[in-house]
Amino acid sequence: MHTCSSITFLQKYPSKNSAEIQVFIDAVNANTAGIAGNYMNQIIQQYNLQLAQGKVNLPVSPEVVFLYNPGLISSWFFVPGVMGLVLTLIGTLVSAVTVVREKDTGTLEQLLMTPAANWQILLSKIVPLAFLLIGDVFLAIILATVVFNIPFRGSFLLFFALSSMYLFVGISLGIMLATVSSSQQQVVLTSFFINLPMVQTSGAIAPIESMPPLFQFLSLFNPLCHYVAIVRGILLKGVGLDVLWMNALALVAFAVVLLTISINKFRNQLS
Repeated sequence: MHTCSSITFLQKYPSKNSAEIQVFIDAVNANTAGIAGNYMNQIIQQYNLQLAQGKVNLPVSPEVVFLYNPGLISSWFFVPGVMGLVLTLIGTLVSAVTVVREKDTGTLEQLLMTPAANWQILLSKIVPLAFLLIGDVFLAIILATVVFNIPFRGSFLLFFALSSMYLFVGISLGIMLATVSSSQQQVVLTSFFINLPMVQTSGAIAPIESMPPLFQFLSLFNPLCHYVAIVRGILLKGVGLDVLWMNALALVAFAVVLLTISINKFRNQLS
């Protein structure tokens, strides 16, 4: 679900020859909200000139209200996107380097000689990383609210649950990279071919609505795009699962599919 500017008109008629128009603009994306507000002012000014016809008092007086980001603070738009970006980079790189290090040091064969089962070896890689990344989520939300004064208007439990789900997406991508790489340097270089396209089409830096239609369509298959929409929706809008259910369902689907593929590839490598 992409975040875009929305305008609602509420017309009132206090007298026969006057009208009041109140404009509500979704200001989660401060840049788009500013452009929409300028367009609205131009439309009303042109309408005023058509109706005034030489009169001194203009018949329409606009009042623009920016929802969710009244001050049009750019950090309120960028920081939630950067939170998803950081979790993606840390999740993929740390998990990939942790797994591929066994190949570099030659301890993968030693693990196979132990009585531990394949699922136990894999679980020992995933669980510590999950706890580490959960700590990063808490640190990121503390910095966002304390340093950048970003409001937290939604449910913390929902934010924590969906963030935990996204962590498994990043971990599964890292394990998948580790299974196709033979060294840590190769993992880092290969990750650029996955992380950079994810960042560019996620809406974390640039609004998705300003991208070409092809990239807007490809962003639907980007788990980071859905997570950024979730973070902005919970922090800035205070919406719940009734609004974000499509993004949450997409995250669950990505986590299940990617984790299944990465586990199977890792098991085949151990075998």
